[in-house]
Amino acid sequence: MASSSPAPPGVMLAIHEKKTSTVDLYRPLRNYIVVHYSEREAQLLEDDLETVRHLRCDIEKPPESSPPDIRRDTLQAYARALAVMEPRFPISPDRSHINAITFTWFDAFKPNKKAAQQNIHLEKAAVFFNLGAVYSQMGLAADRSSPAGLKQACNCFQSASGAFAFLRDNVSMKAAIGGATVDVSAECAGMLDRLMLAQAQECFFEKVISDAKPPGLCSKVARQVGLYYEETYAALSVPPLSQHFDRSWISHVQLKAAQFYAEACYRAALELHGKEEIAEEIARLKIGLGALTDAKKSAKGVAAVLLDAISRLESNMNVNLERAVKENDRVYLMRVPAASSLTSLPAASLVKPVPMADLLDASKDKLFSTLVPDSSAKVLSKYTEMVDDIIRTQAEKLQQGSEITRVKLKEMDLPDSILALEGNFSLPMDLKEDVEAVQISGGPSGLESELQQLRDLRRVNQELLVQTEELLQKEEREDAQFRTQFGTRWTRPQSSTLTKNLLDRLNRFAGNLKQAADSDARIERAVRDNMELMSILDHRPIESAVPSLARPIMSLDGNEDAIVGALKQSLRQLENLGAQRAGLEDMLKEMKRKDDILPKLMTSTGSSEDLFKKEISKYDHICQEISQNIEAQEQLLLQIQAQNDDFAAVFNLEDYKVSRERCYKQIAAAIAKYREIKDNINEGLKFYVTLQDAITNVKQQCSDFVMTRNIQCREMMEDVQRQIAGLNFSANAKTGYNYPPAGQSNPQRSTPQQPDPQSSPLPSHSQPPYGHPSGVQARPAYSQPYPPYTSSQQSPYHAPPGAPTSYQRPPHEYGQPAYPGWRGPYYNAPPQQQNPYPPAPYSLPGQYPQQGNYYKHQ
Repeated sequence: MASSSPAPPGVMLAIHEKKTSTVDLYRPLRNYIVVHYSEREAQLLEDDLETVRHLRCDIEKPPESSPPDIRRDTLQAYARALAVMEPRFPISPDRSHINAITFTWFDAFKPNKKAAQQNIHLEKAAVFFNLGAVYSQMGLAADRSSPAGLKQACNCFQSASGAFAFLRDNVSMKAAIGGATVDVSAECAGMLDRLMLAQAQECFFEKVISDAKPPGLCSKVARQVGLYYEETYAALSVPPLSQHFDRSWISHVQLKAAQFYAEACYRAALELHGKEEIAEEIARLKIGLGALTDAKKSAKGVAAVLLDAISRLESNMNVNLERAVKENDRVYLMRVPAASSLTSLPAASLVKPVPMADLLDASKDKLFSTLVPDSSAKVLSKYTEMVDDIIRTQAEKLQQGSEITRVKLKEMDLPDSILALEGNFSLPMDLKEDVEAVQISGGPSGLESELQQLRDLRRVNQELLVQTEELLQKEEREDAQFRTQFGTRWTRPQSSTLTKNLLDRLNRFAGNLKQAADSDARIERAVRDNMELMSILDHRPIESAVPSLARPIMSLDGNEDAIVGALKQSLRQLENLGAQRAGLEDMLKEMKRKDDILPKLMTSTGSSEDLFKKEISKYDHICQEISQNIEAQEQLLLQIQAQNDDFAAVFNLEDYKVSRERCYKQIAAAIAKYREIKDNINEGLKFYVTLQDAITNVKQQCSDFVMTRNIQCREMMEDVQRQIAGLNFSANAKTGYNYPPAGQSNPQRSTPQQPDPQSSPLPSHSQPPYGHPSGVQARPAYSQPYPPYTSSQQSPYHAPPGAPTSYQRPPHEYGQPAYPGWRGPYYNAPPQQQNPYPPAPYSLPGQYPQQGNYYKHQ
């Protein structure tokens, strides 16, 4: 059974802070106090103004300039200062307000994007974002290998979640009115809130694992981690975040979600095993392994540590699954339930966002306390909450109306069916992109040229193989000829004893080529068998292959045009209602932006409640328009439903949908088959290129072998000639080749002793080099000319004593192969004695040029 021992801490994410431009708050705020209050009031608030200026300067400094805890305290203090300043200092483009301050902040995830606003909402949003980012960095920096560090990390991630949740619920919508960056939007803040909760829950999971808690509890904690990551992934997968974040973010979160779902299945399976519920254990393990497999397919750019953790978990689950299957087959014989019949795994959430209201409560802050009474600030915040509630409620109504329209139209297949009737229909985007990718790569019609490339490469490899074999065969024939000519004087080893390994490798290559030819034949057969299916992909545009929605051949009353016209008119009205909703939403944001009752509140002598009722009533008109828009849409959708039923009946829409879906499936099947064949062809091309390199390497080794044997042949014939001519050499004057008598060692070559001039005649000229220039006749003592070999080296036999020679003695004797073992780097042969020659200029992985299922060694 796989061990459930604690794993190393998992990979987690931290958020970078937003960066800002320098802003001078001191002078504009002081001028506002002087203009609207008095110079004396400005002098009394000089310390408060300096405090705000210093806080803003600290915020502008790089994050690494101070420790994270100091940075956190600075952000909290500045957030409280902004809360105090908001009701006292109206910052806006209005001439009567503070219009000399513009806050500029850069996107944390895309630093090349920035937003600038003349209001305090963007400033507050950026500060809360940075506060959450600092908490996340503190959590990431904590040492989770110790209990104290794990607790610190968990608390920091929960605090980060609280900061992002506060940003989402209280600030993002206000900042978005003036045009903020995506990182402080409600969608992004909500996503980061879920991400931080996931990482905090993951800390709890690491704790229960390290404490060896029961598998059932570990499964519940892990399942909740997976749920948080799934919510994060869902937010990252839709606009605006799907286009804003790097793909590695999405892959990390997706893989984390799958990891902890599988972890929950794994821990639940451990508990089931203890209860001897083997069938459900098998089902849970299979489900978890399937989730990991699916997630790994799209895991790009994730950390290697995370992939290692996935691999360890997968290995443990496979071990337990194999054990459980064996036990079930031998002992329990229980039917494994289907995945759909299993209940959802229970989850236990042990974390929650830390509330920020208490940390950021500025009610006890004395900053600018003499400028505006705290009671007025509280009253104003109450009105702001009332307005925010109206804006939020009406915005949700508008969004819900748009979503209902989208769902209803999709159910009725509108406006796609109208477009199909007019000939403007387009394939689903994912299918169309796949078809375009196929057509760009050449399409089915281009497969023949790629098959020809396979044939050409196979022919080249076969020719190389034949040439290499002929090299060895030619050398063997020459050796046999000289052996026959000189008899026992020809004492060097036969070629067949030295070339066995080379010939074995060539035979293996020949086997590879034969199997590759069979694979090529299967590919060509697959192309022929499936060309009719794949030919649909050659249609340009691809929509021409999709069946069109045609008018009925026979019409009973001829009202088809009227039905189509009424339906199109209703769709245009529905589109107008959607545009009206967008205008109403913009109007709400504009009203909110201009809604500033601070001057009225500060000068009002009546009840603040009466002032609120009067001011809030200006939103009644737009709320009524929104309600009317939603009601009109509901009636129009009912009308469109009835008109679409008539349209479907007249134009036989159901049959068209069936034929269209059938065509979609055919296109998808053609794409899958094309990709399969394309992959096999690419696999074959890579195989042949790799094999060609290997054969070329062996051919070079064979050439080197033949060259060495030719050199040996020439020099041995020199010896044999001298023996025939009666030349005698002393025992200490060897020619460079070792023919020692039995029991004698092989002495070093020395200067050859001059033979007795009476014993045999010697040539009167120096011995020529091994390679004769053209026109020089071969020596008459031999019936065959020397094998072709050219060299600028001179024979050392008649060199003066002690003179250096250009010829280098081969590092082997006649009884030794020129290349020990004759094994190159292409095959992993058993270790041999060290090769005196340099290795081939490349190294190939693996034992054979094996690429996949189609091309394998026999």
